[in-house]
Amino acid sequence: MSKRRSKGRPLDGILLLDKPQGLSSNDALQKVKRIFFAQKAGHTGALDPLATGMLPICFGEATKFSQFLLDSDKGYRVIAKLGVRTDTSDADGEVVSERPVDVVMGDLLEALDKFRGPIMQVPSMYSALKYQGKPLYKYAREGIEVPREARPINVYKLTLVRFEGDEVELDVECSKGTYIRTIVDDLGEVLGCGAHVVMLRRTKVSGYPMERVVTLERLEALLEKARADEVSPGDYLDSFLLPMDSAVQDMPAVEVKEASAYYLKQGQAVQVPGAPNEGLVRLVEEGTFIGVGIIDDDGKVAPKRMVVAH
Repeated sequence: MSKRRSKGRPLDGILLLDKPQGLSSNDALQKVKRIFFAQKAGHTGALDPLATGMLPICFGEATKFSQFLLDSDKGYRVIAKLGVRTDTSDADGEVVSERPVDVVMGDLLEALDKFRGPIMQVPSMYSALKYQGKPLYKYAREGIEVPREARPINVYKLTLVRFEGDEVELDVECSKGTYIRTIVDDLGEVLGCGAHVVMLRRTKVSGYPMERVVTLERLEALLEKARADEVSPGDYLDSFLLPMDSAVQDMPAVEVKEASAYYLKQGQAVQVPGAPNEGLVRLVEEGTFIGVGIIDDDGKVAPKRMVVAH
């Protein structure tokens, strides 16, 4: 029996999508996958429908390295509205309380100090974290509250951009797993008036430049242009793709010879002179990225995620 061929074209690389407001990350992913006519694609950590901004989408073999982007640091611009608290901590939710805003700049600056550095955060019930195999937001929609443990996060930078009336605008740089909605909700409680997110834009994932993001409208327009010009859509679209090793650019590179690369691809650890003593490494064979390795207890380089050539 012949093996069923996957629909779409084999494509490897990473696209930095500027996710539009009102679209779930998965909906955005499916649209991009169709535009590129890609066999395989995945995103690197969901953004709320209300949120916009950088959403790296991995195609083909790059999906093997999406976890490293999921685990990377992030950056956001957020606008919070004081005086109103919602059940989802953002403008898409139902109002649960309204209180007068009696906050002066000194109060705000003092409150912001509590959210810098390593802190513990209790995730919102409206998050994708799972409890007994089911996302928390599904319990929340059924009116069920389940226990959540506080988790350690790190807010490296929390900069006040603007404070006008009942609006606070902030720049945030933080570790993985940080919920900006929860920071805003908690800030509102510290200030005694409540708060929720009215605008959220992701400005940073790992070290990717914001200048490289591309909108769905731009991609769709180029797809139409390719059809009108009767050329392959890839001729206009593929130049937006970043190399898949850009997801692991922070890892030290280890050059391996052809023989060593062969054994690594067979799942075997190899001795590589000059390799680091520990941690993850980016494996390169004659200038070509072939995967991610890890230094094992014997000091050898063991394969962790390897690229399979089409």
